[in-house]
Amino acid sequence: MTALLDRQPDLRLSVSYTTRAPRPGEVDGRDYLFIGRNEFERRREAGEFLEWAEVHDNLYATSRHWIEERIANGVDIVLEIDWQGAVQVQHLYPDAVCIFIVPPSIEALRERLTNRGQDGAEVIEQRLRAAENELAQAYRFEYVIINQDFASALTSLSTVVDAARLRYSRQLARHPEIFAGLGIR
Repeated sequence: MTALLDRQPDLRLSVSYTTRAPRPGEVDGRDYLFIGRNEFERRREAGEFLEWAEVHDNLYATSRHWIEERIANGVDIVLEIDWQGAVQVQHLYPDAVCIFIVPPSIEALRERLTNRGQDGAEVIEQRLRAAENELAQAYRFEYVIINQDFASALTSLSTVVDAARLRYSRQLARHPEIFAGLGIR
């Protein structure tokens, strides 16, 4: 995501809440907002989350307040979330641009997870089983980017962001003066 944000500096990345333990090198507040399961459930019950999902036995969520505040200020936001959360966001924001990024194969994903060196063999196998189920959800998304080559995938991702910003509804919101008085919505 860092590479996309470097290319599109006016995008803002939503930092998700999670109940999982930080991996080596992860920083609370930058990579995730790490909280305990009880605190997560309290916040969920209080309606503080826009979306939430359980993934690999951990809970993840997006702050409702943070998102609503940025939307009110016309900020474009990236949510790096599981398909379950994306479906919830689609129901709340039908104009949301939903992009599903997939590996070129399960074997390529296995190699990437192994080379990353952050998870043990059992966790990697669990993630691979989940990935097969997650791939079955790709039909729910407007765009599917196959991450065969990082540079090409990044270009595709940035192109989708640029195109989404050219939608009539986005142009109307950003430049109402152009369309004012024309009786068009």
